[in-house]
Parts: sequence; structure tokens; C-alpha cells
Amino acid sequence: MPRFRYVPRAASAAPSVPFADAEEAWFWFVRCHRVRRAGARLSGGSADTTRPCDPDDIYRAVRSLARAGRIGKDHLRVLSHYGLRERPPDPRRPGEFGAARLWADSLDGLAAVLRGKGIVP
Repeated sequence: MPRFRYVPRAASAAPSVPFADAEEAWFWFVRCHRVRRAGARLSGGSADTTRPCDPDDIYRAVRSLARAGRIGKDHLRVLSHYGLRERPPDPRRPGEFGAARLWADSLDGLAAVLRGKGIVP
């Protein structure tokens, strides 16, 4: 039987700052994910301010929306596509009108989940 070790996190002296909205939280998650894939190890306490969550909390919130059927594959594709470009879709551009609608739907659902967890005001 494996033995699990509990190692508490050190409390950071920097103040915890919630995200302004779900879009900011999503772009932060994508940047963190990109850095992780490049091989960096994320650790708390190295920034001037800390966030009220881990990047995995954002991921779990999106996955819970997908499992509940509130967002679909198209929503996830749009979140991924524009998240990697670090810009939201522009509804004024003809090719991005549908993506902008899916983006807004996704972030509305994500905002509700994140608000419940105190990650966004």
C-alpha cells in the first residue's frame, strides 16, 4: 500500500489578488500551461502578487462545465485556439463571429464557476 506524504504549502507574504474576470483567468491558465509544457515547474511565492488558485483549478472548472454539457467540443476548441493566441475572437471580423459567440458562452459559464470559488469577483 503506497504511503502518501502530506507537505503543506508555505503561506506567501504577497497578497492574493483575484482575477478581474474569467477571460483574464483563462489567459493566465493558458500561459501557465504553456510554461509547464516547456518544462518549467510552477511554484508559489515568486511573484509580487499571488493568485487565489492554481492553474489546475481553472482546468478543473472547464472540465466540469464540459462534463455537465454546458460547453461542447466547439467551445473547447475556441477556448484553446484563441487562448494560445492570447486574444479573444473579434466579432467584427467575418470569420470570427461564430467563435466570438462560443467564446462568450464559454466564459459566461466559467465565470459562474469561478465566482462560486472566489477566484473572480
